[in-house]
Amino acid sequence: MTDRPAAATDRPDVRKTERGAVMNTEVLSDVLSTVRLTGAVFFEVDATSPWVAEAPPSDELAHLVLPGAQHVIEYHAIIEGSCWIGRVEGDRVVDLELVGPGSIVMFPHGDRHVMSSAPDMRTEPAFGIFHPEDPAAQRPYPLTPGGGGSAGARLICGFLGCDRAPFNPLLEALPRTLRIDGCLSGEGGWLHGLIQAILTESKVRRPGSESVLARLSELVFIEVVRLYAESLPTNATGWLPALSDPHVGRALRLIHGAPAHPWSLNTLAREVGVSRTVLAERFTASLGTPPMTYLQNWRMQIAEGLLLGGATKIAHIAETVGYVSEAAFSRAFKRCTGVSPPVGGLRRAGRSRRRSRRPGLRRHEPGPPSASDRRCPGAAVALGDSDHVATRRFSPPGRRPGAE
Repeated sequence: MTDRPAAATDRPDVRKTERGAVMNTEVLSDVLSTVRLTGAVFFEVDATSPWVAEAPPSDELAHLVLPGAQHVIEYHAIIEGSCWIGRVEGDRVVDLELVGPGSIVMFPHGDRHVMSSAPDMRTEPAFGIFHPEDPAAQRPYPLTPGGGGSAGARLICGFLGCDRAPFNPLLEALPRTLRIDGCLSGEGGWLHGLIQAILTESKVRRPGSESVLARLSELVFIEVVRLYAESLPTNATGWLPALSDPHVGRALRLIHGAPAHPWSLNTLAREVGVSRTVLAERFTASLGTPPMTYLQNWRMQIAEGLLLGGATKIAHIAETVGYVSEAAFSRAFKRCTGVSPPVGGLRRAGRSRRRSRRPGLRRHEPGPPSASDRRCPGAAVALGDSDHVATRRFSPPGRRPGAE
């Protein structure tokens, strides 16, 4: 699928993609750890026709599946049979597709969506399924919707939680819907093994099974993101393609590798090996925001994570993210989030509730976010292909797109 370069002394932890570009995975790993990705495999569905199930927007069920998570992503892996899956916009179902065995469909922005045995079927979300009759029941919970017909589908449904604000460049770089085919074949690569491991662990239900399934769910997401990044055309713009750019990617690695360093545009350009003008132009063209603004936004994301993690000393947080005084840090934090950093820190769940009441925070609507949806000045990063294409469908290397 991909090969690691034999020697990469000047760029640690890089991979070469099939299109020949070098993708800097260290930045991706840093973002994944900083936004605190968590996972859960919730349902094993064995449906028979006719059947229909509708999932609400993820912000309506986050407290049920991953309490304390700021944002929830839902995914479905079709193991056997087939079903129709589409995203709901208002009263309409859009991007409706027939999805067969071996496919994974993911909704990175938490959109309401519907799954059914036939097109044009709708229902209301059933929140009761998140509360099994047996309080000692172990996830994934079995579900058997439908009318007992011969046509059926078997699915694994999972959730992923992450921090969304003040700045999650990866989430903004993903389209509304991601679909990958061929995950159960020998050409499915890592995803083939991960889905098989989920199926095995779900059946055996050994002690610690839920924790194992949570980690496997996170790995599924990471591998889907990597495959999506590698599937983008060479002329794509946005945060994920920028990781492969020799200049912008190196600037991102420097920022993420040492966010507290007293970077200036001069020092960053000197380390990258280009002029200030070239770096600023290429960085802004790729990401939609200048390098120094990106740095400030990322520092605030780190600070927010420290606060959510229980850090209590503002002076320590300020130093950790590169500010010489509490006052300077507090001003930057308030500009970015709309509130001053809390004295004494806040627990994760409490801060999530407080954040939901801040002006400017809203559920993403289809299409590129407007400036009013951002809380950090210049926090928007270019979405690349995803700002025009709501659904991205692709296959693992070696498979023809659309092949089942």
